[in-house]
Amino acid sequence: MELKGKVALVTGASSGIGAATAKKLAFYGVKVGLAARRLDRLQSLADEINAAGGDAVAIEMDVTDQASVDRGVQKLLQQYGTIDIAFNNAGLMPISDISSLKVNEWHRMVDVNLKGLLNTVAAVLPTMQEKKSGHIINTSSIAGRKTFPGLGVYCATKHAVAAFSDILRMEVAPKYNIRVTSVQPGAVESELFEHISDANYRRQMEQLKEQMTFLKSEDIADSIVFALQAPNHVDLAELFIMPTNQPW
Repeated sequence: MELKGKVALVTGASSGIGAATAKKLAFYGVKVGLAARRLDRLQSLADEINAAGGDAVAIEMDVTDQASVDRGVQKLLQQYGTIDIAFNNAGLMPISDISSLKVNEWHRMVDVNLKGLLNTVAAVLPTMQEKKSGHIINTSSIAGRKTFPGLGVYCATKHAVAAFSDILRMEVAPKYNIRVTSVQPGAVESELFEHISDANYRRQMEQLKEQMTFLKSEDIADSIVFALQAPNHVDLAELFIMPTNQPW
């Protein structure tokens, strides 16, 4: 895909991988809709992108609320007229043993990591189907390939994202020329650790930073640009991105 002039929706754009990817896309000439709940952060990022010569708009959006997602997508369509790229990146990773019964955290992960992605796909797909082109990128994880103690529900949501992404690709790529990519990072420096309420697991995750060099959000952004810029007949269905010294 030629990126200049294209329009992208990025969820979870207020920090981490979402913010880094939005800036990278803007650098390549993409008009970016920055979607998340924290409007103040989004506006600051939009101002930064616009000041650098890019084109971005802040969109307050709660991906767990279908009406909020629909409103956000309509705002993007009104601003730029179309949607070419949807990067479903919003996610949470509170770690705890299943026996701890942090049920509220379980439901929140399902709501954001899985239902939020489904809500966004449902909102952007009609536009892409009508124009018979587009690229949907979904953030899964190494936890969408492997399983880890403490990540029972998180792994379940990310396995679901990987499976849904592949079936979405099978259904929409040949019929509507819409490419689908599942991005599966290993350890990345991000705000995900801040969601961990279990003190023991929070400490373990912080200790991992002393054992390996984590990926940066910009590394994932570069990989996403790589997938987007592939020739139109090439669909990079999965990108499994690992720190070189991550042993698991």
